[in-house]
Amino acid sequence: MAKRLAEVARKVGVSEATVSRVLNEKPGVSEATRQAVLTALDVLGYERPTKLRGERARLVGLVLPELSNPIFPAFAEVVGGALAQNGYTPVLCTQTAGGVSEADYIDLLLEQHVSGVVFAGGLYTQELGAHEHYERLREVKLPTVLVSAPVDGIGFPTVSCDDGVATQLAVRHLIQLGHTRIGYVLGPKDHVPSQRKEASARREIDRAGLTFDDDLVVRSLYSLESGQAAAAALLRRGVTSIVCASDPLALGVIRAVRRAGLRVPEDVSVIGYDDSSLMGCVEPPLTTVRQPIESMGRMVMELLTTQIRGEAPEVDEFLFEPELVVRASTGPVPHAA
Repeated sequence: MAKRLAEVARKVGVSEATVSRVLNEKPGVSEATRQAVLTALDVLGYERPTKLRGERARLVGLVLPELSNPIFPAFAEVVGGALAQNGYTPVLCTQTAGGVSEADYIDLLLEQHVSGVVFAGGLYTQELGAHEHYERLREVKLPTVLVSAPVDGIGFPTVSCDDGVATQLAVRHLIQLGHTRIGYVLGPKDHVPSQRKEASARREIDRAGLTFDDDLVVRSLYSLESGQAAAAALLRRGVTSIVCASDPLALGVIRAVRRAGLRVPEDVSVIGYDDSSLMGCVEPPLTTVRQPIESMGRMVMELLTTQIRGEAPEVDEFLFEPELVVRASTGPVPHAA
């Protein structure tokens, strides 16, 4: 108790006696100071005394890793709309390179006394990422939902598109078109969704009686430029098709193919992932694996409101089935291959 008083007092810049007066509901403390002490309890991970818990604000944090990938604004729109329909206001938190971190955003959201938080594609998907801030959310029992496959032990309800099925659909489609030299542009090695995609590709290649070539897997960041660099390396290794872990990566791959003097899909077939906006309008229209974000968004809302009502969350991963959308960026293997 003494340690808690000291930490909260330092955080707020008041005496331990003042903190004690707030916790014991004694008079002589301004409302501003009272609120600052209660917020500090939340931020430091201490549970408020039952009589002081009160109502959380009808705000929900929506923490996204970026907005340059169109799938994240689309997801924010789906979840934000569902929140508004249920009387909650989304607080959009977008990370930038060298800017505000996930942990910083958690501090800010706790200060706002939000009712819950939804993460999409955060550090919980990376085995080597910082995870300490998730422990703080568990300590204060803040309703939390994750979107995309987490590392083991994170301990929150999760909604994911089935990465294994997504890659199975893509690889099977290419094998049916006669491709055997299939390249893969995936996320970092410690990225759980990418691990699942690679494992699925290995299974599908093995099922077809082919040999999986480790040299045809390139790991990169999730950007158009990274896709372009990865494709340049894969083209030197003689691939006739490339499966990508996102649509922006696929667009970078198409650019690299063209700069090498080749054509899509006549020389190299390309498959993306997400079916984000305008992928049917690029040239050629992109074959991609569609995430069912509408259905996923409804499940996110259900899991979040269940926790907000005080019911124990079902700490499980809910997998949603993706769909292969065949357009013009894939075609039969070149005859010379």
